[in-house]
Amino acid sequence: MKSLIFSFFLFAFTFNIASADPVDHATWDAMLKKYVTAKGNVNYKAWQKDTTDLVAYLKTISDNPPQSSWTPNQKKAYWMNAYNAFTVRLVLARYPVKSIKDIGGIVSPWKLKFFTIAGKKTDLDYIEHSVLRVEFNDPRIHVGINCASYSCPRLSNIAFTADNVEAELEKLMKEFVNDPTKNKITAEKIEISEIFNWFEKDFTKNGSLIDFLNKYSNVKINAGAKKSHMKYNWNLNQ
Repeated sequence: MKSLIFSFFLFAFTFNIASADPVDHATWDAMLKKYVTAKGNVNYKAWQKDTTDLVAYLKTISDNPPQSSWTPNQKKAYWMNAYNAFTVRLVLARYPVKSIKDIGGIVSPWKLKFFTIAGKKTDLDYIEHSVLRVEFNDPRIHVGINCASYSCPRLSNIAFTADNVEAELEKLMKEFVNDPTKNKITAEKIEISEIFNWFEKDFTKNGSLIDFLNKYSNVKINAGAKKSHMKYNWNLNQ
């Protein structure tokens, strides 16, 4: 009996170790809850006066890149949190600005090499296009990462973790598809976000774009529905 009890606790301990994130995202979670509303509006003005925790968290991100021993969900949570936190840091460093696109001058803000991962200078484009889109083959990452703009899927006020990342991405995608300020959907006509245009191939690897949308849409879209795209609003999500 004692052997059985010991085995149970050993299993539980091992499971907890395996599911725990190698990087603690609790500080990022606390900042999100403090400065981001449930609708994704960011209080950049207040956050700019209180960046100590953000700087410390980003140092942890920079110094602790994913390892081969990490699970896919641990890596996915790390990279999406990193993208969002570094994006916030970029905006705060230049705030007040009307749009993230006003940052960087002739260089795109997504190509600015303003941070390091494992000692290597890099940029937001690297995280999105060379890591997230390549390594995970998951179109839902497009609602997990945030471009600090009104037309983006909202910045969640919950940090991603290995344990919540799948459920959070499902929730965010369903919310985004059915948000009439981002996508206007009827059975016969859809006016959808430019995200579904820019990254269409990410959403159509296992069927048509309408097939993908119908996994999340509250309204069933007909296969022959007319399609257009909404104008993208790059004003800050504040």
